[in-house]
Amino acid sequence: MTLVPRRWLATALAALAVSTALLVVDSAPASAAACSPGTGVTVVVDYGPLGGGVVVGCRLGDPPTGVQALQGAGFTVTGTTRWGLAFVCRINGKPTAAQDPCVNTPPVTAYWSYWHAAPGGTWTYSTAGASTYNPAQGTVEGWRFGSGQQPSIAPPA
Repeated sequence: MTLVPRRWLATALAALAVSTALLVVDSAPASAAACSPGTGVTVVVDYGPLGGGVVVGCRLGDPPTGVQALQGAGFTVTGTTRWGLAFVCRINGKPTAAQDPCVNTPPVTAYWSYWHAAPGGTWTYSTAGASTYNPAQGTVEGWRFGSGQQPSIAPPA
């Protein structure tokens, strides 16, 4: 084997390791309820047409990003191959790889929309991505799979 193929193989393996680390991040198990007032960020995940209902979890403390709030509430998050966690493609394995290979941005008819709210308030569609948005402690983050609908439950009080 010559030196060039070894370098290529080493580079390819390093790139694969980095992209794999960016795509799937596991976290602690989700709490089964909203956070107590002021203790963290409540996260609502509505699976919509994927099945699985609505799951509410709590990320204690003050997470620096919406992605970290989602992960800290116990959800497994997968980004896209091209953009990493800048585009959330899967939450807890949904949609499946057969439904979306998570290579590029998901289509506008089948993606995880991202929402914010005050406890007991109304949902507001996020104008920032979850990898850059900093949710305030005591607020509610919402996710729903579909074509941009808000979560089907009101933000927990």
